[in-house]
Amino acid sequence: MTALALPFPKKSTPSKASFDLGPAARTLVSIACFTMSFLVIIALGRAAFGMVDNLHHYAKLPIIIHVATVLPAIPLGGYLLLAKKGTPQHKQLGKIWLVLMLVTATSAIFIQSTGGFSFIHIFVPVTFHAAWKTVATARKGDIAGHKKHLVFTYLTALMIPGIFAFVLPGRLMNVMLLG
Repeated sequence: MTALALPFPKKSTPSKASFDLGPAARTLVSIACFTMSFLVIIALGRAAFGMVDNLHHYAKLPIIIHVATVLPAIPLGGYLLLAKKGTPQHKQLGKIWLVLMLVTATSAIFIQSTGGFSFIHIFVPVTFHAAWKTVATARKGDIAGHKKHLVFTYLTALMIPGIFAFVLPGRLMNVMLLG
């Protein structure tokens, strides 16, 4: 007997690298990333073109470090959540993003405009905890948990404080965007 080859495609095994966010989460992350990145570009543009007065009192090292690390974390985090997962590039960029987030959170400890901590500082321990859980779940191979913690971290430790930075009067992004 001879085997007859059928014209059906062979079942392929799923590759390790994949897109793992559902449509609702992808949409939410996309909108959050685009909107926050757009607002940052507008705010920085206004400041760069001299459209904002009195930025000199924001020129303190913790604020400079905070802004310098959070700005690339916004689009990088969005890219990582939307791009293929599990690739060497994803892993390297993920490590960079995590360091950016930890430096951002650490620098926030030293930013105290009213002489003490404000309610927005609650995101510092949230970020530290989420970073630890992100690494722990990835090392255990718990990809579902890893994904859950990263989406949570991106939205709660980056986007929510970012929204507050734009809407609360006197905060740097508010001053740069609205004058």
